Amino acid sequence: MGEDTAKTRLAGVLERIETACRACGRDPAEVTLVAVSKFHDASAVAALAACGQTIFGESYIQEALPKIEAAPAGLSWHFIGHLQRNKAKLAVGRFDLIHTVDNVELAHILQKNAAAQQLTQAVCLQVNVAGEAQKSGVAPEGLDALAEVVAQCPNLRLDGLMVIPPVFDDPEGARPAFARLRELRDALASRLGRPLPTLSMGMSGDLEAAVTEGATHVRVGTDLFGPRI
Repeated sequence: MGEDTAKTRLAGVLERIETACRACGRDPAEVTLVAVSKFHDASAVAALAACGQTIFGESYIQEALPKIEAAPAGLSWHFIGHLQRNKAKLAVGRFDLIHTVDNVELAHILQKNAAAQQLTQAVCLQVNVAGEAQKSGVAPEGLDALAEVVAQCPNLRLDGLMVIPPVFDDPEGARPAFARLRELRDALASRLGRPLPTLSMGMSGDLEAAVTEGATHVRVGTDLFGPRI
C-alpha cells in the first residue's frame, strides 16, 4: 500500500467518524481509531503511520510480535483477537490494551506475567452479548463475576468492555448489541464504583452505528488496508 492510498483511506475513515460524531452530538476526539493490521505487513503499517495513524490492532500473537519489531518505533499496539492461554504471557507488556479478556484463567495468567514484569497491563472484557456459539466472550450474566476477579488483580487495569456483534447486511442491525454493551458497561462501572472509559465496538461496516451508541474505540481494517491478503 502506497502512502497516497493510505492517506486517502485514512482521511475517509476519519471523516466517517467525524460525521457520525457530529450527527449524535459527540466530540470526534472521544473516538479512537484502531487500525486493524492483521494479515498486512509492516510496510503497510509504516505507510499508514506516515500519514499520522498511531494505534494498530492485531489478532494473532505469532503474526503480531515480528510485525511490531519491523514496524516504525513509537506506535501503540492493541490486541483485539482471541487470546489463547498458552500465548497470553507473550502479550503482556507488548500491547497497550488487550481488548479480549473473557475468562478467569486468562485473567490470572495475565496478572501473573504482568506482576513478573512489574508493570500494569490494561485490559477490556470481551462480552458475547448475543450468545453466539462461534464467538468468544463472557456471557452477560457472567460479566460481574469476571470483572470482580480482574478488579482484584493488582497488575491489571480494567478499562472497559469490547464486543464483536452478529453480522448483518444492514449495519443498523448491530446497534442493539452496541447499546447492550454500553448498558452493561454503565451498570458495571456503577457496581465497581469507578469509571470504565472504554467501549471497543464497531468495524468498517458498522462504525457509524457504534459511534452513535457510544463507542470510544472503533476497530477498522478493510477500509484502511484494503482486502485481506
